[in-house]
Amino acid sequence: AWRGARVILACRDLTKAEAAAQEIREETGNKQIVVRELDLASKKSISQFAENVLKEEKLVNILINNAGVMMCPFTKTSDGFEMHFGVNHLGHFLLTCLLLDLIKRSAPARIVNVSSFAHVFGRINFKDLQSEKSYDGGLAYCQSKLANILFTRELTKRLKDTKVTVNSVHPGSVKSELTRHSFIMSLAWRVLTFLIKTPKEGAQTSIYCAVAEELQEISGKHFSDCSPAFVAPQGRNDVTARKLWDVSCKLLKIRWD
Repeated sequence: AWRGARVILACRDLTKAEAAAQEIREETGNKQIVVRELDLASKKSISQFAENVLKEEKLVNILINNAGVMMCPFTKTSDGFEMHFGVNHLGHFLLTCLLLDLIKRSAPARIVNVSSFAHVFGRINFKDLQSEKSYDGGLAYCQSKLANILFTRELTKRLKDTKVTVNSVHPGSVKSELTRHSFIMSLAWRVLTFLIKTPKEGAQTSIYCAVAEELQEISGKHFSDCSPAFVAPQGRNDVTARKLWDVSCKLLKIRWD
């Protein structure tokens, strides 16, 4: 916003989104901060949002896939997907797919996928992706964050020579409503408040990946605190990344070659 860009806040809660947008407008003087409704737990909402963007916008130079849920009780999206996997992975997967042609036409462009260090503890359980046989909120969250890493890896290959880069980030432990479903995590955040980042601090690595000139041709990497970061072995598995891609397309009933 400080750079004069047109910024679209794609949010589920329009009241909170508009309040945030107004705060950004007042602080930066940039009036091109717009709010659009997007619920990543709904294929219909994602498709409608993408359709509106394609109609209204000539360019999309940066896409930051930042939404997420964490350690919620077992629930399903409106399309029947387990909430973590559906929102954190499939929602962003579908949104990126629907906007990608416009992003390519806008090149040079960048895609930033917000993952987490929690991916280290994740495994892609292809035999029970929807956690219907056994559910643990923490493990479901970790699986979805690993999926973000693997999505980044496979998408990087497919965007070779397009001048569209894609990287993933670990924002750090950020003071937000993400921990609202876990009493233990909420308590830990309060006790360890000196280690917790503000939302502004937590956004810095995403912003770095979105605008840093030195990253113009860097793709397929993972960042934390604006520096290259460790990726667990299961996040570097090309076979798993490709299989997850194919399974995601099948679940969403889309073709993305």
